[in-house]
Amino acid sequence: MKVILKNIKGDKVIWAVVFLLSIFSVLAVYSSTGTLAYRKHAGNTEYYLLKHLGILLFGLGMMFLSHNVRYIYYGRLAQMALILSIPLLAYTLFFGTSLNEASRWYTLPFINITFQPSDMAKLALIIYLARLLAKKQDEVHDFKKGFVSLIIPVLIITGLILPANFSSAAMLFVTCLVIMFIGRVKLKFLILFSLSGLMAVFLFILLAGNISQVSGRFGTWQNRIENFSSGDSESNYQVEQAKIAIATGGITGKMPGNSTQKNFLPHPYSDFIFAIVIEEYGLIGGTILVLLYLILFFRAVKIVIKSQRNFAAFLTFGVAFSLVFQAMVNMMVAVNLLPVTGQTLPMVSMGGTSIWFTSIAVGIILSVSCEVERVESAAAERKIQKHEPETVKENVIA
Repeated sequence: MKVILKNIKGDKVIWAVVFLLSIFSVLAVYSSTGTLAYRKHAGNTEYYLLKHLGILLFGLGMMFLSHNVRYIYYGRLAQMALILSIPLLAYTLFFGTSLNEASRWYTLPFINITFQPSDMAKLALIIYLARLLAKKQDEVHDFKKGFVSLIIPVLIITGLILPANFSSAAMLFVTCLVIMFIGRVKLKFLILFSLSGLMAVFLFILLAGNISQVSGRFGTWQNRIENFSSGDSESNYQVEQAKIAIATGGITGKMPGNSTQKNFLPHPYSDFIFAIVIEEYGLIGGTILVLLYLILFFRAVKIVIKSQRNFAAFLTFGVAFSLVFQAMVNMMVAVNLLPVTGQTLPMVSMGGTSIWFTSIAVGIILSVSCEVERVESAAAERKIQKHEPETVKENVIA
């Protein structure tokens, strides 16, 4: 244990946030998977706890390893991952396994493990975009030389994710716009890009009904939006159950394991885990969870401010914004501020590859933090060495 603590580097507050989110995750997942365990594993409630704990520990191990890799290497790795993501997304779109009505999963051959290629593609695109922005700072104001080369990978990846997972594509598109805005891309270019994206979605909606692989999921998105707009309690079953969970939680909650709405919510361990957290830990627990994500973003912004390289700054901001943005969307769905999206709560919801890629993302932020600490330490050492001769001279005279 001492050896591990000694080798943990980077922002200690972020490490603390990850640790607290992991505790929330283990407690909430264990509580919310009871019904699932009785339905699929003859009441063995420890099955999902041990499975989730194993996935979470493996994710923390990946975070530890990734934070020890210098962030500059992720630029090259992202380029390869992005190229790999394109055929995987295309294959998964047409031949992948459909889960939760509006997402597509790819099954890895030989080891029979499923994962969403969109998780890898999102992280790879954010890293690649940050690297490209850093390289093209002198050309970023030029439409042909700078902006076009930035939007091509964004259009390809979001276009491939869109038919399988509309919400993920929309969130990634918004994240890329924010990163480009921070990267000093002209606002008029971004507005033009946004309008083009909306037109592309409109055309896709017109064609979706004629594409067999997409028509079913398009119907799901349409129902979700119509149900949200109508406010009808019968058609908004998931949201109504989440509201009951939040209302009965009160200020202090029912305490761990005492949730009743976990028996009625279709996905209490993933999409609506925030409602279960509030039901069991009350408004206090929900507020703490929101603050943890805000602290994570605040610490990431501090790292951005201290970063001396553009790539480090864009990378840290992009990754942190993506994680916190997804968390806020998940929580807004639970309190009925947005239509149901199917987005998980990062580092809290039960999952496999989503937790692992989130862990790698946090590890990348910590990697940049390590570099900032190293630069600050070197600067402080040079400052001490600079003043050292004068101090010795004063002592000799004295």
